[in-house]
Amino acid sequence: MYSPDADGLLAEQLLRLTRRLHRSQKRQLESADIAITPAQSRLLRTVAHYDTPPRMADLAARLEVVPRAVTSLVDGLEASGRVRRVPDPASRRVVRIALTDAGRDTLRQLRTARRAAAEDILAPLTAEQREVLGGLLSALVDGSPEHHC
Repeated sequence: MYSPDADGLLAEQLLRLTRRLHRSQKRQLESADIAITPAQSRLLRTVAHYDTPPRMADLAARLEVVPRAVTSLVDGLEASGRVRRVPDPASRRVVRIALTDAGRDTLRQLRTARRAAAEDILAPLTAEQREVLGGLLSALVDGSPEHHC
């Protein structure tokens, strides 16, 4: 029989799994000698999703943070050569953020580290179990009650 305490246990297991995934990814990045914070990697991934270099305000809205936080992240990524500030052709007052070759390379390394961390975490599961888990996680992420498996 299912109890409300089971929801608390599931939440705790999800948190532990997320932490384990982050630790594994961090180890992968450290072994590849990639110095980047989780927030910086999230900003890089966000910039990469745009067809044209986004404005700082676009990034702040997408990341749901204050513009000052984006400025600090961009400063760090610019210092490491992963992004650069470029002028907006339509307005001299607007600054856009563009990925550099080093930024694209870092994104490839991040994807590789994330994939390796996932393989490590998911190793005990069969292909079928991974497919079921993927469907369940999609249902949770999407917030829809329908069955995704």
